[in-house]
Amino acid sequence: MASVLMPLAEGFEELEAVTVIDVLRRGDIEVVVAGLNGREPVTGSRGTQLVPDASLDEVMESDFDMITLPGGNAGVDNLKKDERVQALLEKAQSKDKLTSAICGAPSVLAAHGYLEGRQVTSNPKFQNKVNIGNVDYVEDPVVVDGPLITSRGPGTAMDFGLKLVELLAGDEARDKVESGLVRIH
Repeated sequence: MASVLMPLAEGFEELEAVTVIDVLRRGDIEVVVAGLNGREPVTGSRGTQLVPDASLDEVMESDFDMITLPGGNAGVDNLKKDERVQALLEKAQSKDKLTSAICGAPSVLAAHGYLEGRQVTSNPKFQNKVNIGNVDYVEDPVVVDGPLITSRGPGTAMDFGLKLVELLAGDEARDKVESGLVRIH
């Protein structure tokens, strides 16, 4: 079973975190939500609280198939400032592990130079923090460039989650999850 780490910081964007967690778990993918401040409830940008599965400190030595970062203005700032998140991203990058980020969270990757030479997207409000250096910025809902997956924001969270299922568990798993969601195209 594939495993995904989602570091969760105060001010996270609820639709992005909850949708991605839910869609991945529907795809039989293990998701560990790790709170930056332990196992205490983490408050999102709209006041919703989520209880992490673990503290970030507890999972620092664990090996995950993917790290995924939700957006949210304050959440993104808190992820960007956390040295443990930086260490986890560096570890994932050095092992060519999948790394994904949605909305403003690609700016966390940009701040540490991980978008260099990549095709990416983000929430338009964060374009100036993502489209820096040698980045090919596009406005597609979800962009996959090698082990890097980025997406635009709350409205693309479902497509983002489904793409992550596809990459981690295959087309059949993605199709099964999507059919159960009764999406109307």
